[in-house]
Amino acid sequence: MIKILLADDHALLRDGLRRSFETAGDNVVGEAATGEEAVEMARVLQPDVVLMDLSMPVMDGIEATRLIREQMPKIRVAVLTMHDDISKTRDAIAAGASAYLSKGTNFSDVRETVHRVADGDTVLSPALAGAMLTTAAQSKSNDELLSDRQVEILQSIADGMSTKQAGRYLGITTKTVHNHLNAIYRKLDAQSLTHAVLGAVRLGIIDLNHEVDERV
Repeated sequence: MIKILLADDHALLRDGLRRSFETAGDNVVGEAATGEEAVEMARVLQPDVVLMDLSMPVMDGIEATRLIREQMPKIRVAVLTMHDDISKTRDAIAAGASAYLSKGTNFSDVRETVHRVADGDTVLSPALAGAMLTTAAQSKSNDELLSDRQVEILQSIADGMSTKQAGRYLGITTKTVHNHLNAIYRKLDAQSLTHAVLGAVRLGIIDLNHEVDERV
């Protein structure tokens, strides 16, 4: 049985979610009314998943998500919010959220998402996923996303290759690989190779289940 922490400043919504989860047989270990409470309760209660609103007093859900993921990386965060604009979606995913759903989502889908997140999946509602792909296509001409070569390099490293192996596989020098990685860090606002890979996975740029070429 997974442990769930509810974080929302609306008591009636929290109560409704708690009743629904408990009726379905899930374990709601706590309720937080602010982002700050969410961080502290996550630290004490160690839930598997925090179901997080974004608009909360004291500290918003994006900052709370960032702190939880930085300080307690085993705890996953699923966002459930009224906001469905792409900038909020990207900010939440960049902060470490594994799912982003609108409050118009029916409970069965919310519960399924929470369980998928607990199992390690990343989930976006179909409408938001489509909107993000459209925005990505529009922004690519502005050089905001990765080039084809940069995607190949990052995918190769996500597949388990070293930078030297990636260079040999792609027919480029190790120095060229590192030059591309520096560009990738800037574009994804990443501080490390791991951060860049995770960010690219969350944005759907690369796939952790990619089939590795046996020639490597």
